[in-house]
Amino acid sequence: MTETRLSDIIVPEVFNPNVIEQTAEKIRFLQSGIVTPVGDISIGSGTTIQIPFYQDLSGADSVWDDTNDITLNNISMAKSTAVVLTREQAWAATDLARELGQQIDPMGAIVSRVSDYWARRYEAALLSSVNGAMASFSDNTLDISGLSGTDSHIDGEAFVDATQKLGDSGRDLTDMAVHSAVEANLRKQDLIDFIPDSEGKLTIEAFQGRRLHVDDSMPEDSGVYTTYLFGQGAVGLVDEMVPNANETYRHPEKSGGTDALYTRRKFLMHPHGISWDPASGVPSSSTPSNSELADSGNWTRKYEPKNIKIVRFLHTVS
Repeated sequence: MTETRLSDIIVPEVFNPNVIEQTAEKIRFLQSGIVTPVGDISIGSGTTIQIPFYQDLSGADSVWDDTNDITLNNISMAKSTAVVLTREQAWAATDLARELGQQIDPMGAIVSRVSDYWARRYEAALLSSVNGAMASFSDNTLDISGLSGTDSHIDGEAFVDATQKLGDSGRDLTDMAVHSAVEANLRKQDLIDFIPDSEGKLTIEAFQGRRLHVDDSMPEDSGVYTTYLFGQGAVGLVDEMVPNANETYRHPEKSGGTDALYTRRKFLMHPHGISWDPASGVPSSSTPSNSELADSGNWTRKYEPKNIKIVRFLHTVS
C-alpha cells in the first residue's frame, strides 16, 4: 500500500495562496483595521521601497477683495522609506514518528498550523517595528512610569492624558494593545467594557471606547509596561507572493525517512509617517531582524506628530 507523502498533500498553486489568505485572516491588527494593505505598491526586487505622500496644506487665508491678486501656493510632496522583510522557517517529521504516533500524521498537523505561525510572526515584526519607531519620539509618548506611588499606574485619567498626545486627533485612536497583566489590572478596576461581536456575544473587550488587543509580547521591563494606542490605518502592509513560498522535500536518508516543509515570506509592516533610516552596517543580513527593527536609532519621523496615529504609553500597574 502506497503511503501518502507531504508532497501529495500540498499542491503549491492551491496551498500557497490559501496559506497567505488564512494568515491575513488571523492577523488581529489587520482585522481590526490598524494594519491596512497598501494595494498600489509592490515590493519588487529591492530591499526598501519609497512611500510618497503629500504634506498638509498650511498658511493663513487672505481677505478676498478686488484690489490684490491672490497668492498661489504649492502643495509639497515628501516620502518615507519602508524596509522589506524576508523570513523563512522549516519543519520536518520522520516516518517512524508517524508510525508510532497511532496514525496521527505530524506533518498534517504542521500544515494546518502554518498560517497561525506566520500570523504570529507578522505581528512580532509589527511590534518590533513599532517599538523601534516610537521609542525616541517624545511627542507621541506619555511616560508616567517614573512618577511616585499611584501616579505611575494606568487608569482612566492617565489614559485620557495619553490620547491627548495627539491633541484634537486623539479621537482617531480606535484601538489599544496591552500586556495581559495590564488588561487584568483594568478589569480589576472595572474599567473594561464587553461589546457584542457579529453574533451578539459579549466577547469584544473595550476600554473607553477603544478596542483592546491583549498580547504578552508587549514590552515589560521591571514592572514598567508599554501600551500602544493605534488609529485606523496606522500601519501599512504589503505581502508579496514569492516563488517556492511553500515547498516540500523528501529526505529518505535522514532519520529513517523524513518529510520536510519549507516556507518563505516577503513582506513589509510599516508605521505610516515614519521612515526606515538605519545607520551604516544595518541590516547585518540581507533584510533586518526583529531586533534591528526594534532599535530606535534606525527610524526617523516624517509626519507631524499628530498625523502619526500611534501613541506610546509607559506606565505601571497597581
